[in-house]
Amino acid sequence: MSRIHKGGPRYLSTPIVSKEIKMAQQQYETCIEACNTCADACDTCAASCLQEADVKMMARCIALDIDCAQICRLAASYMARESEFASAVCQTCADICDACADECSKHQMEHCQRCADACRRCAQLCRQMMGAGSGASATGVGMAAH
Repeated sequence: MSRIHKGGPRYLSTPIVSKEIKMAQQQYETCIEACNTCADACDTCAASCLQEADVKMMARCIALDIDCAQICRLAASYMARESEFASAVCQTCADICDACADECSKHQMEHCQRCADACRRCAQLCRQMMGAGSGASATGVGMAAH
């Protein structure tokens, strides 16, 4: 009888990988949710801004909405994979969310105000995650192996 452990050979088993991914997702769950909510709010805001009477006046808002939605989705993806670069991406995400929130808050439309709120929350949680998830330091990136 072979000495393969119960459940088959270890190299064919995926529970360890699944468990690691699940742990990463739990660690970042709140921030990932905020990033996805923000991306959706930005998409809605951009689409709504395009329906406004003076679209030209909304050009910067629309552009920032698009940038913000994209970086939020990227940050959520990096956190979900527990990438070593998640903190760096989240820093950029927080900065773009701040810019988008500042622009959206200048406009009185409800979709802009909801977007600004979502962006502020996302920026706050990204900055908190950076402090909590700083296991991989920037100084460790690019270091040569012995």
